[in-house]
Amino acid sequence: KYLCSNCNNILKKALQTLCGHRYCSACLSWIVRNNKNAICQKCKEEDPSTLSEGSLLAEERAFGDAAINKEISELKVRCVTLGCSWSGIMKNFEEHQSLCEYALISCHTGCGHMVMRKKLADHLENGCVNNVTMCQKCKRSLSSSEYQVRTFLCKKKNPFQLILDFLFFFSQQNLSTPLINKDGCRFSEVGCSFRGSKEKIKEHEKTSVGAHMLLLLQHTKQLKASLCAAAKAADGFTPQSKLLVSELENKLHVFENIVAVLNKEVETSHLEITAFRRQSELDQNIIRGLELKIAELHRCLTQKDAGLSSLHKTLLFSEQASYDGVFLWKITDVGRKLQDSVTGKTASLYSPAFYTAKYGYKVCLRVYLNGDGTGKGTHLSLFFVVMKGEYDALLPWPFRHKVTFMLLDQNNREHIIDAFRPDLTSASFQRPVNDMNVASGCPMFLPLSKLQSPKYAYVKEDTLFLKCIIETN
Repeated sequence: KYLCSNCNNILKKALQTLCGHRYCSACLSWIVRNNKNAICQKCKEEDPSTLSEGSLLAEERAFGDAAINKEISELKVRCVTLGCSWSGIMKNFEEHQSLCEYALISCHTGCGHMVMRKKLADHLENGCVNNVTMCQKCKRSLSSSEYQVRTFLCKKKNPFQLILDFLFFFSQQNLSTPLINKDGCRFSEVGCSFRGSKEKIKEHEKTSVGAHMLLLLQHTKQLKASLCAAAKAADGFTPQSKLLVSELENKLHVFENIVAVLNKEVETSHLEITAFRRQSELDQNIIRGLELKIAELHRCLTQKDAGLSSLHKTLLFSEQASYDGVFLWKITDVGRKLQDSVTGKTASLYSPAFYTAKYGYKVCLRVYLNGDGTGKGTHLSLFFVVMKGEYDALLPWPFRHKVTFMLLDQNNREHIIDAFRPDLTSASFQRPVNDMNVASGCPMFLPLSKLQSPKYAYVKEDTLFLKCIIETN
């Protein structure tokens, strides 16, 4: 019910054809574009003998199946990507596919790697061979994360390295423990107590830059106080010791300024990031609103297309319909249609419907150009079909009016005429239960040899005319 008659996958923008089968919008477009006079494959598979003009595929003869589209959009589905536990309904699945953290995607730098979407940032930072940039100051090729740090360091005369050198110097001079604790944050020497795995430490250091700057500032103030105390006590030291204390004071002053600058830049960056996130949320809301509007417009367009298709069919029917029991059927391209009938591509043709009166019986003709039943291969077979009409409940049944068939000689010399009265016991003339009853008529209406003979003008300019007269008195 929910599968395309062509690709056998879940229907996308389902269209229903005149024969009642369903296709994806893209599939039907592809079939019609690549096949002249395309026939519905499902009709061929189910019963080739029932192939009719309604089995011909054309985009303008199909209409959007809103009911099936709605049912499909509400089907319960789940993501089959390994590791993903998402489940929901079909209309949300496409959005999930574009966001699924476990989906494999190609690295956009062209390095050739397929990575999970959630690991793309890590791949770009640490593993992508193509994601490199040249630092304009030091002329080094760096990864994206290294480039951001290096650019800042080059502009600021490498303040991070100065700070680390500074801490390392004091740890060597005054501390018995190493500068970097293997189980803790690298800023544990200046008061950070965070401990955890390598991954948690890495995440902590990324999100706690501001706090670490404050710790460094406090630590340098403490060191300054210690150095001032040492300077006061240095009166009795040797000149070399006094010189060392003076150098440390100068270096400490430099570090104080560096940390203050870094702290201001961290605050500015934090404000910029907050503003960016707020703007990003606003943009996402606008995008979602536009997507909803587009979906609504597409739904309205589909409904209008269906309405136009229905109006086109109604107009075509009204142009061809007859309401007095007399119908003239013009059949063109007789040679091609006869060949299609011989090969079985299109066994028979149905005429447009017509009526015995304004509110009378609805009927049509069915012709087998290469014959049917006892006339197959030798005669043209012509049949009369009673269809389900709008006023059947008010009409007497069974259908009992005399039916006369005529094949017109276009030179007006020798028309072929045959007539019959309905068999009142036949199911063909009872009130229809389905769209149309079984056809009844003349399987040996005209020998094909006579139809194709140049002596007669039944076919002229590849066209023939069939006339049906229903006696309504």
